[in-house]
Amino acid sequence: MSNEPQKYDVLIAGGSFVGLTLALALASAGRGALKIAVVDRTPLARARDRANDGRASALSAASTHLYQSLGIWQSVAKRAQPITGIDITESQMNALVRPTLLHFDGDLAGGEPAANMLENHVLRDALISKASETEGLTFLAPESVIDFDNHAHVVTARLEHGGNIEAALLVAADGRKSALRKRAGIKTIGWSYPQAGIVATLGLEKPHGGRAIQHFLPQGPFAILPLPENRVSLVWTEERARASEIVAMEDAEFLAEAKKRIGARFGALTLQGPRADFPLNMHLARAFVADRFALVGDAAHGVHPLAGQGLNIGLRDVAALAEVVIEAARLGLEPGSATVLQRYERWRRFDSAFSGLSMDALNRLFTNDNAPMRAIRSLGLGLVDRAPALKRFFVREAAGLTGTVPRLLKGETI
Repeated sequence: MSNEPQKYDVLIAGGSFVGLTLALALASAGRGALKIAVVDRTPLARARDRANDGRASALSAASTHLYQSLGIWQSVAKRAQPITGIDITESQMNALVRPTLLHFDGDLAGGEPAANMLENHVLRDALISKASETEGLTFLAPESVIDFDNHAHVVTARLEHGGNIEAALLVAADGRKSALRKRAGIKTIGWSYPQAGIVATLGLEKPHGGRAIQHFLPQGPFAILPLPENRVSLVWTEERARASEIVAMEDAEFLAEAKKRIGARFGALTLQGPRADFPLNMHLARAFVADRFALVGDAAHGVHPLAGQGLNIGLRDVAALAEVVIEAARLGLEPGSATVLQRYERWRRFDSAFSGLSMDALNRLFTNDNAPMRAIRSLGLGLVDRAPALKRFFVREAAGLTGTVPRLLKGETI
């Protein structure tokens, strides 16, 4: 039996949303010319069998374009909910009236939604189906990369269950606590919040009309995000200990707590799935690349969820890295060459830092319950609401369509 290591052009460590999407983008754009491998602890079939965890994502127009380009959106579009508008309010939790201080229309020019809500398990299953039938893509599981060494023209990855893999490029898509990021010696800057996020899915008595609502409450932002079948996804920020208490409540008590924050506008509420809480933190890698090594998604950055941009920022990484790798391959350059990776880092690091720090600043600004500060915030929101050009810019920015946009995010092929 040969002890020769398996050889690939790109090895991706981590097969969740960002890792799988990158693999599909490289395999699709490379048209089978690149050999791609994904290493993950969970086999594809078992990942598909996981229960719905109650989470959903607000996929920006740019992210939707990416999935259209990869032939994935067509299989999930009927289960997506376009966001028709966004209302922003700020008040005390016991306020009888929560006037809308700022409203954004949900459409871009031509009537395209700036964002669509999609339950995570729906997207997960579509990615797995596509990965299972994609030529040039190998999925190795249950497995993980436990170490790697860089050489002149190749990186050698050692697998947990034995054996080595050689690749021109190793991509870490292994999450916020990325072991490979640490192994590469890349440090992070960041901090934890004294808050936790709560997620749950509710059914409504009265129609939501596709509108998203962001309540800024003293405890933290409380988002009501529309889903199909007149359901909503809650993304609810609370002090950590209080969040754990709320999640542990009986159903009726939990719904009563949600009702305090939602108000009476949607009528009776019903639980439509599991609920969970998770700690909140912000981090940014000090570098996105090393020798024949790149970070994508949560391994590179993590942001506060108040604007629902976490997955979208990771998908911007995917589109940028796929574009520089494919273009390099067509010129006869190695995917892991320093020139290729430096272009990726220049493209992505500033945008990621700006997004993370912006979300952090908004969270800190709106959780300050000082009365003069509340008045200033309300005034500022009102001024923005009366500035149509500025509002259109914010919508395009949230849609991921400002700046130098990778081709996949514009719905183009590489």
